[in-house]
Amino acid sequence: MPVTRRALIATATPALLLGPTLSIRAARAATDPRMAVRAAGNPAAKVHVEEWFSLTCTHCARFAAEVFPQIRSNLIDTGKVYYIFRDFPLDQIALAAAMIARTLPPERYEPFVLSLLASQDRWAFARDVNPQEELQKMAALAGMPANVFQKTLADDTLRQAIMDEENRAQAEYKIEGTPTFRFNDKEQVGQEMNYEDFAKKVASLS
Repeated sequence: MPVTRRALIATATPALLLGPTLSIRAARAATDPRMAVRAAGNPAAKVHVEEWFSLTCTHCARFAAEVFPQIRSNLIDTGKVYYIFRDFPLDQIALAAAMIARTLPPERYEPFVLSLLASQDRWAFARDVNPQEELQKMAALAGMPANVFQKTLADDTLRQAIMDEENRAQAEYKIEGTPTFRFNDKEQVGQEMNYEDFAKKVASLS
């Protein structure tokens, strides 16, 4: 059973929870390029798909490895789907990884996220491994200097902005676990999907 958002709230530090009011934080996030939409495909596509995912979710990792490549080649690259990545970190490790991913240049976001999902067993779950140190190694391979990495992890504004978006998804869409998909902001599937079911959903909306 996937960990819910409540686990992240329970482990967040009081300083983060007692930050600026929601409206002030929302205004800051709106002008922060790191919180801009991260997506793949043509925004003019008839079908927009949003995936709420966590970088420490094993279901998300399997979907990314086994299903997303077909979606990429058959639906996104052909102009049928505009695919939007939505952060829904289920724990503090995933939250840190999301912060790093969003700080990289936008064109490096998708490759970095897919790389993290493909190597969860090495950087997030391996025994006797410090996830932050492993994450820093992967960030370095993506071109992020050590000082930028440390500055990013200490950035409470970015951390809270991601958590606020997660809170919004919970409040508006009742999202609790990952992966969760929304098609054209209407139909919602709160579980891992295979390619056939995903493609049928897209075809029904095209």
